[in-house]
Amino acid sequence: MRLWAREDDVVASVNSTHTNDHFLSGVALATSLVATGDMAHALEHAVLVVYAAPSHVLRAVVRAGAPHIAPSAVLAIATKGIERDTLALMTDVVSEESPSHATVAFSGPSFAAEVAAQQPTAIVAASAVPSAAAFLQLAASAPTLRVYTTDDVIGVELGGAIKNVMAVATGIVEGLGLGFNPRAALITRGLAEMTRLGVALGAHPETFAGLAGLGDLVLTCTGSLSRNRAVGVAIGEGQSLDEALAGKDTVAEGVLNAQSTLALAVRAGVEMPIVEATHRILFDGQPPVEAIMELMARELRAERDVA
Repeated sequence: MRLWAREDDVVASVNSTHTNDHFLSGVALATSLVATGDMAHALEHAVLVVYAAPSHVLRAVVRAGAPHIAPSAVLAIATKGIERDTLALMTDVVSEESPSHATVAFSGPSFAAEVAAQQPTAIVAASAVPSAAAFLQLAASAPTLRVYTTDDVIGVELGGAIKNVMAVATGIVEGLGLGFNPRAALITRGLAEMTRLGVALGAHPETFAGLAGLGDLVLTCTGSLSRNRAVGVAIGEGQSLDEALAGKDTVAEGVLNAQSTLALAVRAGVEMPIVEATHRILFDGQPPVEAIMELMARELRAERDVA
């Protein structure tokens, strides 16, 4: 089992002490895991390739490795996002840069630290090729990791991407010192927005009630390990976006995806008021309290969308 990393200290740490002190400190890794900075070596003879690069660099990573991928390899994507310039889902990005391979998106409520600590976790693998989803299911399943399968790639990918935007929004509410009522309302209406966009793009509505939808949404909006929630809290407490992001090694995908989700919603003609408000706070400088009051003052409507 091989791990490619661009950081020299990660490669050295994994190979010398079987730990990743840079990103997953304190967790003992399998002694069979070998790290390398040589992508061709990492991909050599691999039957399953798992991508977990941030969404804004995934295309470049896949492109660099594409010539070295075995023809029969299955490509699995753990990256959660919507590419900002193209509005492509992550499986589409991978397929464009490395065609002729089966792709699988996997997502669900799964903080890396808790998975590594072998806490019981359930995720979902989505592919248009059932055998590819089943292959990842078998490869990834373990006594403390249960993997389900689905053919709804769009729903799983959108759920994984948009929940990060909602986590930023929920963090802002928390940073303002507001209580549990507004947090519950935001999570619930956020789920309605995710579902609305997903259905418009061809996803199954049931997917958003599952692990990649509601499950991941609740975890990311309420869990103390959520990077996106933490960024929102900092902004709600009065920090600028640059201040909230300063000094962080890991990416808060919700910030990037506030832009791409809004652009995708506009293109699809779908109303997403929470995403719009979060975008205004992050990029237009709107005070969070003002954005919340505008949400509360919107025209009254039925809870359930009517076709």
